[in-house]
Amino acid sequence: MTDLVFQRCIHPHCGATTDISSTAFACPQCGGLLDVAYEWDRLPVPKALRDFEAKWSDRHNPLNFSGVWRFRELFPFAPDPMIMTIGEGQTLCRQSDAVAQYAGLKPGKLYLQYEGMNPSGSFKDNGMTAAFTHARMIGATRAACASTGNTSASLAIYCAATHLMRAIIFIGSGKISYGKLSQALDYGALTVQIAGDFDDALRRVREVSGKLGIYLVNSVNPFRLEGQKTVMYRILEAFRWEVPDWIVVPGGNLGNVSAFGKAFSELLELGLITQAPKLAVVNAAGANTFYQIYEKQGVRWNGGRPDTGRIDSFMQRMDADNARADTLASAIEINRPVNLPKALRALERCGGVVREANDQEILDAKAQVGAGGLGCEPASAASVAGLKKLVAEGVISPDDRVACVLTGHVLKDPDATVAYHTSDPATFEAKLGKRGVKRAAFANKAVQVPNDLAEIVKAIEYNA
Repeated sequence: MTDLVFQRCIHPHCGATTDISSTAFACPQCGGLLDVAYEWDRLPVPKALRDFEAKWSDRHNPLNFSGVWRFRELFPFAPDPMIMTIGEGQTLCRQSDAVAQYAGLKPGKLYLQYEGMNPSGSFKDNGMTAAFTHARMIGATRAACASTGNTSASLAIYCAATHLMRAIIFIGSGKISYGKLSQALDYGALTVQIAGDFDDALRRVREVSGKLGIYLVNSVNPFRLEGQKTVMYRILEAFRWEVPDWIVVPGGNLGNVSAFGKAFSELLELGLITQAPKLAVVNAAGANTFYQIYEKQGVRWNGGRPDTGRIDSFMQRMDADNARADTLASAIEINRPVNLPKALRALERCGGVVREANDQEILDAKAQVGAGGLGCEPASAASVAGLKKLVAEGVISPDDRVACVLTGHVLKDPDATVAYHTSDPATFEAKLGKRGVKRAAFANKAVQVPNDLAEIVKAIEYNA
């Protein structure tokens, strides 16, 4: 299989390739990002996406039970015996008319892709199972990542469940929620907290991994993005293999939108779909690098020749101002998205837009998602907050069919949820008010009553 699968520079003017076993995850010629590439004309591929439904009758096979690996013909880099799965990808794509009404869509038009049902509680498991498999293929014994929380939890659970590798995670000072940190600690990962933010942690983990020969699982790793493509396959499955008009996704390190764009490009190339959906990426306003570069600076992929001068100038200004990402949506609190070039390419291939949502808008959207029966962490709700804006702007029509990706479980950051719904002004101000959140328009506050049966009954009857 080695001659059929390889790594290739994403820049068409370069196009350098390297072996599948390389873990440098950078183009050997120009230093750019890499794709996992396939000689599709020499590989067996399904004749129709509907063919994947047959895998459901073989769910005693762990690879067909996995919501990632049952699509392995669409990212065939690993022999079946090398694949490591812990049952990831058993996720839900649910129609939500209540959230559709909030966002301005007509009934039946909005679906929420809920990735919080993964083993570690976030979408990261889709990519981690693929990266972990590649790590096993090349004989790695240690794996590392920088993380705002979800990547560390995912890496740690795979290491703990398989006992094949030691997990080493880098986190910034005060930049991780306890819900996520508790997972990494409980799963036995070696946790290294550095003075700095996620961008500092990512820079250091890349240096340390290179120096010590540790396998890196951050999304600069192209094998991780291969697993993340499957989120789109499951959405297509939920839509009965019809392509929705829009996919809306939160934007942090931009691995998801990069993977989604690659997924649809390949499906078009293979003739398995006839058109791609448009992609909308939603930054948090406190970590809005991609929004600034794409929408304000006007930078585009330009066939593989983006205006790197504008990008570099923007990054240099951030450095000069000592700008740091700052948002309650901690999972997307990233100023230097490593996959920015791939995200530019995804938007050129599929079409789309970038928007930003502030913490107030994100938390209000999160409350509406919760009231609709799905609990998500703040970063997840950026997709719904962005959708609401895009409908109000007329970019997305009320008649369009839309899938919003909810990336993580509500218990990833319970402090923000409780603070939003609290009846204690001091708690609200300490957690949310100082971050610019002024109100909780959809708060579901606890009713305080005396320890008296009559008063309790009266309160229930009044509020029910």
